[in-house]
Amino acid sequence: MSRQGGLRIERMCQLAQVSRAGFYRSLQEHQPMEEDMDVRSAIQGIAVEHRRRYGYRRITAELHQRGLLVNHKRVVRLMREDNLLAVQPRAFVVTTDAQHDLEVYLNLARRLTLTGINQLWVADSTYIRLKGEFVYLAVMLDAYSRKVVGWALARTLAARLPIVALAHALAERHPPPGLVHHSDRGVQYASEEYVTMLRAHHMIPSMSRPAHPYDHASCESFMKTLKREEIYANTYRDLDHLRMNMEAFIDQYYN
Repeated sequence: MSRQGGLRIERMCQLAQVSRAGFYRSLQEHQPMEEDMDVRSAIQGIAVEHRRRYGYRRITAELHQRGLLVNHKRVVRLMREDNLLAVQPRAFVVTTDAQHDLEVYLNLARRLTLTGINQLWVADSTYIRLKGEFVYLAVMLDAYSRKVVGWALARTLAARLPIVALAHALAERHPPPGLVHHSDRGVQYASEEYVTMLRAHHMIPSMSRPAHPYDHASCESFMKTLKREEIYANTYRDLDHLRMNMEAFIDQYYN
């Protein structure tokens, strides 16, 4: 017989004047925050590991393989909240699509032979798990010097986050026209607002090939160094505390 805290479920439903189905639904809708954090953390890890190319079905399947029996609707909700739903690549076209689909650009970075700074910038983003929340980091590196030229932290992974990182880089470097901006195919970098900003500063968008993580080798190296030597080695009070430490790490150590 089903019990909850020593009371029969039927008796609890009578006292609360709710149906048995409504009771179980309320349990599902109010799952403990820590459990939700664990599921979100697993989703983030899978999405980042696979360069945000996994859709909700593949992520749900991998969660099940890891022993997390999560409903696919919950996975979709969490991925939508964190802006992790994959961009569907389409054929390269020169005309404007009437449906306003996000365009995926050719990979120009792999064709470049770099001779100096401000020829190729590489953009990437990742999540950082603090004690009670997730925050997100967008970063811009110069592929020649491997130095961080722009970065931004926020609580959401919307298009605005990499735009702030890009603005930071532009203010620091003032690059000449023709710089190639390389990123993955994430919706943040394919958004109309982001691409418009690139074109306004005479930058050329470039995007990774599917299943080629080495296209982002410089950013991958920075992210690993950052997490190993700064993030995992410290405890942060809040986002502002993390931001202050990030600035010191980049300016005084990494660059």
